[in-house]
Parts: sequence; C-alpha cells; structure tokens
Amino acid sequence: MKIPSCISFLLVGLCCAAAFSPTRTIFPIAVPLVATPMNKMLPQGTRSSNTPILRMVSESLAVEDPNEGKRASNESQGTIPALMFNLVKSIVGAGVLSLPSGIAAFGNAPAAMLPAAFLIAFIGLLSGYGFSLIGRVCAFTNTKTYRDAWEKTVNKSTSIIPAASCTFKTLGATLAYSMILADTFRAIFATAGLSFTRTNTLLGITSIVLLPLCLMKNLSSLAPFSLLGIFGMVYTGFAMGVRYFGGSYSMPGGVFLPDVAKSLQPSFGDVGTAGVFSPNAFILICMLSTAYMSHFNAPKFYNELKDNTMKRFNTLVGLSFIISIATFIIISGFGFLTFGGSCSGLILNNYSNKDTLIGLSRIAVAISLVFSYPLAFAGFRDGILDIAKVPVEKRSNSLLNKVTVACLSGITALALAVKDVSFVLSFGGATLGNALIYVYPALMFRGAVKNMGDDASRSLKREVKVAMANGILGIGMGIIGAKMALKSVLR
Repeated sequence: MKIPSCISFLLVGLCCAAAFSPTRTIFPIAVPLVATPMNKMLPQGTRSSNTPILRMVSESLAVEDPNEGKRASNESQGTIPALMFNLVKSIVGAGVLSLPSGIAAFGNAPAAMLPAAFLIAFIGLLSGYGFSLIGRVCAFTNTKTYRDAWEKTVNKSTSIIPAASCTFKTLGATLAYSMILADTFRAIFATAGLSFTRTNTLLGITSIVLLPLCLMKNLSSLAPFSLLGIFGMVYTGFAMGVRYFGGSYSMPGGVFLPDVAKSLQPSFGDVGTAGVFSPNAFILICMLSTAYMSHFNAPKFYNELKDNTMKRFNTLVGLSFIISIATFIIISGFGFLTFGGSCSGLILNNYSNKDTLIGLSRIAVAISLVFSYPLAFAGFRDGILDIAKVPVEKRSNSLLNKVTVACLSGITALALAVKDVSFVLSFGGATLGNALIYVYPALMFRGAVKNMGDDASRSLKREVKVAMANGILGIGMGIIGAKMALKSVLR
C-alpha cells in the first residue's frame, strides 16, 4: 500500500521539531497513563524530597500573590525547561501505544492519519487550556492543591468529587498497566521460546513481581526507575519508525509477516479522511482524554515554577503540550501507517515475536511498567482509604497489606476479564478523563471569577463563557465516547 507523501513528510517534520525542542529529547516519554496525585505516590514520611528526580512529588510550596503575579516565597526554584521535562514526562506514557487502534476505529486508509493528527492536536490544545485554567484558579484563590482550589471556588462539601474521580482514574491506569504487562511479557516469553497463556502470564507476574513491590512501604527508591520509561519509549518510537520506513511489515512481502497472526497483519481499505465523521472517531477522542491526563497535578506545577507569573506558567503549559502533541502524532502515525485497520489495542502486539528490534522495545516497556506500577497503585490504594475516611495514623502496616492484596486482586481479576486495553483507555477518558480535563476546571474558573464580584474584569467574565463551553463540549464528547467505547467492546 503506497503511503501518501504528505503524511510521510508530516511524520519526518514532527520528528525534526521534537528533536530540536527545548527538552532536547526526541520522544520525551514516561510510563504513566494518567497522572497520579503526587502527594499520594509516596507513603507518609517519604513524600518530601529535594532530589531532582523526586522534585515533583514534594509537598506543595508557596503560591503567588494574584495581585502581583509574583511568588511570595523563594523556596520554589523550578525552571521552565526542568518542569517542562517533568510535565511532558507525566503526560506522554505507555498509553500512546494504544492510540493507533483509536485511529483504526474510524479509518483503515493511510489518509485517515490526517484527520487523526488534527484530532490529536485539537484535543491536546483543549487539554492544555484546561490545565492552564487550573493554574489560574490557584493564582486567584492562593491554593496549592486541586482539592483546595475546588473547595474555595465550588463547594467544600463536594470536594470529594474531584478527589474520587482522580482515584478511580488511577484505577483505570493500573488496570491498563496489568493488561499491557500481560500481553508484553507473554510476547517476551514467546520470543524466548516459552509458551504461556495470557492468564498464566498475568497471574505469575502479579504474584511474583507486582505484589511484593506493591507491599513495599517506602516507594521513594522506585521513583528513579520512571526514567526508564523515557529511554524505553524513545527506543520504541525509533524501532517503530525503522520498521515503518523499512517496509518490514508491508504486504505482501514483508520479512516478518509469516510470524504475525493474520488478524494482526496490515489491513488497508478505502476509509480515509471521511471516516472521521463516523461516531467511532469519538473512541480516539476519548482515548486522548486519558492520554493527556495530568491535570490533577496542575497546582503542583504552578507552585513549583520559579517566578510563577501567569505568562511564564502558560509558556510552560503551551510548550509541554505542543511537544506532547507532536510525540502522539509521531508514534501513533508509525503504528497506524504500518498496520492500518488491524491495529491492536496495544500496537506492540502487531509486531512479530521474532522481531529483535521490537523485542527489545517490549523488554524496555515491561521493565519501566513494572517499576512504575507500585507508584500508580499506591495512589489508588491511598485514594480508597481517603474516600473511606481512614485517618493516616490508623493506616497500620497490617491494614495497608490487606487493602493492597484486596485491591491488587480486584485489578488482576478485571485485567483477566477485559482484554482490550483501548477500551479501558477510551471509556476512562470518556467519563473521568473528560471530567478532570474539561468540566471541573471550567466550574472552578467560573466560581473563582464569581467570587471576585465587581473586581472581575470584563474579559474574565467573557472567558467564563468560553470555559463553560469547553466543559459542555467535554460532557458531550464523554457521553458519545462512552457509548461508542461500550459498543466496540460488546459487538
């Protein structure tokens, strides 16, 4: 199948743009599928650190005086390049490996990549606007956390709503982790000549590797391993690009095609740009709501930024989301343009187990996921305890162990029953993702401006309408996206 030259030039151009970005990395990617509330990623007593790698999981620092636009304390020293690296790292994770299947949901011709690239960019810009709104709310209200901002702008009695939303969004992330690990390790074992079922692989990895890690009480030693996600995904993007441009999987004579199941071999048709008008396009849109999820940590990034005027904060947000958009387009483009309509929910499943180049990618992704899993899981477990109103002082080791075993068992059971990771990402994005990215920031911004009374400028009052329109758009996309995600898994 001949690929339109304009798409190839688009991919090459984005590669060049990312290569010369301020982060100086081509694919600055980390593993997290969603951003775990950072004050919950580490156990009590280890949540504050001055080390560079754990910088973003430290306790909140002082915020600016909204009247002056300057920081009231000199404690925060986060530069724009350093925080941009952390923000891109928290946005772009292993979830990008499912985006090709979102494109394949509405198109099977190479031309479908063009509207897909537009959607990736459009949703990315909307998500960036929501992220910026949260930072502005923190500036207006002098707050340091998402929950505090909600309490001061919406209602204190309902502050459990955004906290619970993030907790269950983290559940979706750990579920996706388990599903990806099951598929990835099974493929790794197959490359080594070992044959295991998906069920046996998941149960073995969970009981032998994940459970002991999740039972650890001090997770600070695992945080540096999140850097493996960057190098692993950089290599994965490189490997996918080599296979795309090299034609190793092209029909009919690709060298690796005999080792790929027929259902996973490249399949191209004539549904191109017009496919984006199908309701199935909302599957990709809602997957992107999961992919761009980092908004619960917006207050952290705002408060960490040195000299955090809104102009500097918006520069940080704008550059970070532009780099993330380019990264999503590049990797999803390589996957979709290689396999078309047959893209699996995890694109690595489409590649041959005998492909050494991709085999190394699987190993890198697996290792980084294994060490990131306990960090995300701790956010979910602690969130459950918060919702249950269990005081920190009563969270004994015995209780934590019991809750860990119960939660991990439930996640594993779900991962065994649900085999399509793209469904988890799209449904989670359609529901909780859209709420955290579009709806909640709009409500908080409206409340912040309302609380200003006559001091609110006309431009702020006009922008409230824009923010609320963004929130309503998020609700509409969520309803349609959830319906299409459920329809795709039930058919």
